[in-house]
Amino acid sequence: MSKIGFIGMGNMGRSILNSLMDIYPKEDLMFSCLHPERGRYISEKTGVRFMPSNIDVAKEADIIFLGIRKKDFDEVLDEINYEVVGRKIVITMAPAVSISYVSKQLGGFARVVRALPNSPARVRTGMTGLAYDRYQFSGEDVAELRKIFDSFGRTILVDENLIDTLTVVNATGSAFVYMFIDALANSGVRYGLSKQEAMEMVAQTVMGCAKMVLETGEHPIVLSDQICIPSGTTIEAIAALDEAGFRNAVMKGAEACYRKTQDGADAKYQLKKKKK
Repeated sequence: MSKIGFIGMGNMGRSILNSLMDIYPKEDLMFSCLHPERGRYISEKTGVRFMPSNIDVAKEADIIFLGIRKKDFDEVLDEINYEVVGRKIVITMAPAVSISYVSKQLGGFARVVRALPNSPARVRTGMTGLAYDRYQFSGEDVAELRKIFDSFGRTILVDENLIDTLTVVNATGSAFVYMFIDALANSGVRYGLSKQEAMEMVAQTVMGCAKMVLETGEHPIVLSDQICIPSGTTIEAIAALDEAGFRNAVMKGAEACYRKTQDGADAKYQLKKKKK
């Protein structure tokens, strides 16, 4: 079984670590982070080793998660460069940093995976998109990657050129859903429910609807049509949403997100660096 290390321990890293503790021995897990006090606190809570040095994590771990901000990549990759050798796997979770960029910064030796999980990983119902050069990974490697990411939800393998699209529908899409829950819950408050009652009902409804889509395989519009009766309340509400531009607003938000991912592409990142 591989040893797994985290360089950086933000909210997503902590969510993944919590899930991995159920399937890996604690002695096979380790992490480093920027703030030693946070590192010691998490280590005390989880029993997982906190290693003050990124180099020590890179040296000991077989699979290395990079849970760092984009602006810190060059510094961290330079730091661990000479420790990432052999068959080690490096997993980056930064949306705008490509496999080729990470591999090049590590001297071309690392096997690099791009992963895009979303915030429901915290409650083990996340969705993760994975991209990697499939010629570099054995069936055993892929099975272990799936084991890791399936521990906190579902996993889908995609071509790397679709990672920016996953940022829209998977990562940023979570924020859309949270906003919808809040808006609908506020409507419940407007017509008499407490906020707590409304929030619980809407959240359960969203979770149930998502499960219906996943388990029945039916198109969401088909499921919606099943609720709409002639001259009923639901079709009246849907007509009002369409008139207000509900679908268009969602797609406009997605378009803004996608454009922002393109602004962060590696080529532009490197160009900005050269201008400094």
